[in-house]
Parts: sequence; C-alpha cells; structure tokens
Amino acid sequence: MELSDAEWRVMDVVWRVGAASVRDAHDALARDTGWAYSTVKTMLTRLAEKGAVRQRKQGNVSIFEPLVSQDDARRSAVSRLLDRAFDGTIGSMFQYLFGKQKLSARDRDELRALLAADKEPPGRGGDRKRRR
Repeated sequence: MELSDAEWRVMDVVWRVGAASVRDAHDALARDTGWAYSTVKTMLTRLAEKGAVRQRKQGNVSIFEPLVSQDDARRSAVSRLLDRAFDGTIGSMFQYLFGKQKLSARDRDELRALLAADKEPPGRGGDRKRRR
C-alpha cells in the first residue's frame, strides 16, 4: 500500500491512538500542518478507500481504526524504495549508505551487529533480487 507524505502523517496519529475521530486527528495535526478539519476528513476517507483504515460509526461520529500496521506500511515503503532506487537489492542500498552517506558511529555499529547476527527476515534472500 502506497501512502503519500500527508497520509503518513494522518496514519501516524491513527496508529498512535488506535482509533481516532476526525476531530481527534485534526486536533493532533492542526498545529504542525495548519490543515483544515475538512482536509483531515478527506484524508481519512481516502485512507478508508485504500483499505488502510476502517471507518465505523459511534453515534454520529465516524471513528477510524488502522487496518494496516505501521510495520507493514514501513515494509511496503522500503520495498518500493528498494525497487525504485536500488534495483530491488538491499545490498545496493547498504553500499550506498556506507559509501555515500554520513552514518553516525552508532548507526554503523547497529548495521554491523545486524549483519553479524546473520538474521534474515523470512522469505528474504539477503542481497539477491527480491521476487514480487
């Protein structure tokens, strides 16, 4: 599931609170975004149409609950990034990160520890091309 930057912001609120009305989401987002109530309502409706949230009525109020977990959304976003920018391989991304980006010593240590632990998510083939 592909989420726009704005949809990520709305989903962050829904994930954080577990279930949110439009008013709840608007109150959480308005200060940082300046979005109108109607904008937040449109975003939540769009997310429901995409299947990211479920809309249910509680009296006269629509409540939106996440249908996709934050972890699944992250996994999907990273997969799209790998496909678009790194030929679908995590090895290419790591080469870029290690070679081009300034990683903190902590980030490098954490990446080394992950590689040393040789832990691979189920169904992944390390540096091999991912299958769709």
